[in-house]
Parts: sequence; C-alpha cells; structure tokens
Amino acid sequence: MEAATGSPPGYGNNSDTEEDRDSETDFEPSNLGTKEYWEDAYRKDLETFKDIGNVGDIWFGEESMSRVLRWMDKAKIPENAAILDIGTGNGAFLVEMAKQGYRNLTAIDYSPASVELARNVLQTEDITDVTVKEIDFLNSQGKLKEFDVCIDKGTFDAISLNPDKTKDGKKIYVSALKDVLKCKGFFAITSCNWTKEQLLDRFSDGFEFVQELSTPSFQFGGKTGNSVAALIFKRVH
Repeated sequence: MEAATGSPPGYGNNSDTEEDRDSETDFEPSNLGTKEYWEDAYRKDLETFKDIGNVGDIWFGEESMSRVLRWMDKAKIPENAAILDIGTGNGAFLVEMAKQGYRNLTAIDYSPASVELARNVLQTEDITDVTVKEIDFLNSQGKLKEFDVCIDKGTFDAISLNPDKTKDGKKIYVSALKDVLKCKGFFAITSCNWTKEQLLDRFSDGFEFVQELSTPSFQFGGKTGNSVAALIFKRVH
C-alpha cells in the first residue's frame, strides 16, 4: 500500500503541540486503513495500466522518491544491498531504484492487485531481477529476513488508520521491522500523518535516529511546519 501524491483524504500531519506529540491518541479510523480499500484502488490502477500504460499516482510525489535516493547515494548504500520496499503499491519506487543500479530489491504488499500491478510495471520497464511478494507486513514473521535497508512511504500511515487494530498494528509493525532489518541496517520512513517527534517516539525502542530528510515546509499563523516527515533510523540492539 502507498499514499497518493500529496495528502489523501483522511491523512494529514498531526498537530505539533507538545501535548499531541506526547499522546498516544490515534486518528479517527478510516477505510484508508483497510485492505479492501487498497485492493479496490489498485485493481482500478491495474486496469488503467493495462489500457493506457499509466502507472497511477506516485506516493507523496516524485520528490519523495528522489529525496530517499539522494540519501542512499550520500550514505553510500551498496548496489548489492538487500533492500525491502514495504507496501510497494504500483512499484514506481522499485523502478527508480533499479535504474540507479540497485540490484537486490524485494517488495511486498498485502494487496494482490498491487503485486500484479507492480510486476506488470517492472516487466514493461524490462526489469526482471526484482522480487515482488504478496505479504502482509504485520504477518510477515519468518517470511522476510536480513535486509540492509527497509523503506516505507505511507504504509505505516495506513496501518495507523486501520479501524480494527490501530494501536496493536503500530506495535506489531515495529516488532516486524526489528525482525526483518539487520543490526545497523537503515529504515527510511516518509509520513504525512505523524510528526518528526512522534516518529522518534514510536521508533525509539531498537532504533537510533540518524537524520531528517528535507521536505517542503509551510507557514501558518506565524509558525513554520512540514506536511510530510521523512526520517532515517538505524537498527540497534
């Protein structure tokens, strides 16, 4: 699963007050957190791609991919590094990473239509050495291991909106991330629901903050804020 360009309905960075940053209050549940929503969305995108070759929306825009790729280059992530794209959506980011020379790419999504769409997009781009699997990250224990880099653009956001298991889902996500990421491996997350401070708190156990990536800012009421947070963490024991 991925978030569409910009901030989809039901998304939006939390208030940056101290009270909100420290609270565990979730957003109102939304169908954006359900598998049914994303399966329907990617089924339509798949039909459109087969008809006219349009891959659909790029989550958070093309710049969201470029900023992570720039970080990967500056961090000297090896081309053979094992990289996991969590909630690959239409697979657009896989294409960009492959074009940059990364050749040990794995992608997962719990939507069968997403997996089929991503595979079709990769095939059209003549990219054949990428593994795309139908896996629910929250139920991935034992199915994924030993990644050097894990990347999330919007999946943690969607999990946070799940009507059935918002709090449990976030905890399970962190546990699953610890399980699949190597010690000293990197985690890159882009979110439009959570502030930098909230993400630092959520990923404080087992992860070390590395850096914040620059994202567009806005001014309102004399204060400056960001509609998107993009952070890099390192897995530690």
